[in-house]
Amino acid sequence: MHRTAEPDAPATSLDPTPAERAEMIAVAAYYLAERRGFAPGGADTDWLLAEEQIDRMLAGARAAGLAPDDFARLGVRNALRLWGEG
Repeated sequence: MHRTAEPDAPATSLDPTPAERAEMIAVAAYYLAERRGFAPGGADTDWLLAEEQIDRMLAGARAAGLAPDDFARLGVRNALRLWGEG
């Protein structure tokens, strides 16, 4: 019997589930809003920029051969700084 993975099961590679990716983007968008002083009217821009940053960060981590556990230990804020986004 072939068993399929749950849709939100933890990722075993640097390919996060949709829920994990959304959480990463939300955290990154929060830090972007914090950086601009939480001024009103920038939430959509923060989200779109966070999506770009997270996708670029994941691609860079894959290209560098970073293991999922190492990536998780970095945390989104520190990882964004590593890739020059923070």
